[in-house]
Amino acid sequence: MIGLPAGTNIWLAAGVTDMRAGMNGLAAKAQTALDEDPFSGHVFVFRGRRGDMLKVLWWSGDGLCLLAKRLERGRFVWPQAGSGGVALTQAQLSMLLEGIDWRRPERTWRPTSAL
Repeated sequence: MIGLPAGTNIWLAAGVTDMRAGMNGLAAKAQTALDEDPFSGHVFVFRGRRGDMLKVLWWSGDGLCLLAKRLERGRFVWPQAGSGGVALTQAQLSMLLEGIDWRRPERTWRPTSAL
């Protein structure tokens, strides 16, 4: 994903979103459901009912950008809340876009060999 400026807020829209919505529909949802300005530079993430597709909306300073991603296998991990928003870090957003469970990431380690 494109690098975001430091201090950018990332909002996950809880619940399901109609994935037929485009930029204008998602911007309206950011205003009404999340009570945030879609032209503020914040990033807004929406997920469809099946859970295999999401859309990311953000204002880059000179235009509104829309990213859509569909997983070929699996589902995107999403909060159980029916409405409202959840704040994410940039690292959590990266994990989410890769299909990783961003709520409980586990650090991997290598066992040391006993010689």
